[in-house]
Amino acid sequence: MEVLNTSGRRKTSVARIYMTSGQGNITINDRDIKEYFPSEVLQTIVQQPLALIEAVGKYDIKANIKGGGVAGQAEALRLAITKALVEENAETRPALKKEGFLTRDPRMVERKKFGRRKARRSFQFSKR
Repeated sequence: MEVLNTSGRRKTSVARIYMTSGQGNITINDRDIKEYFPSEVLQTIVQQPLALIEAVGKYDIKANIKGGGVAGQAEALRLAITKALVEENAETRPALKKEGFLTRDPRMVERKKFGRRKARRSFQFSKR
């Protein structure tokens, strides 16, 4: 298997991955996944597509992630891994699509408007 290169996005996070066959090492920004995502929940989110198609320990993944927070980064990485798995084996697509891993979550933070405190929240009204 050659190197598969895909990317995933969520909120303002962008994850670019390089996937090869190997022992199941996941390296993010030159750090191990357990060091980069100390939370067990975020590690599970990243490995969901691999667990679904029973491919845990079959692929080495090297990822570069920029922007956003830890949850957005984990979900961007999940999307990138899912895209790479589908590119490698098209038969896995229906199972991954059914779980919703192929859908890019379009929700973004709404921008702040002028004359408002936040995007929609106005300043406190004082009658007197």
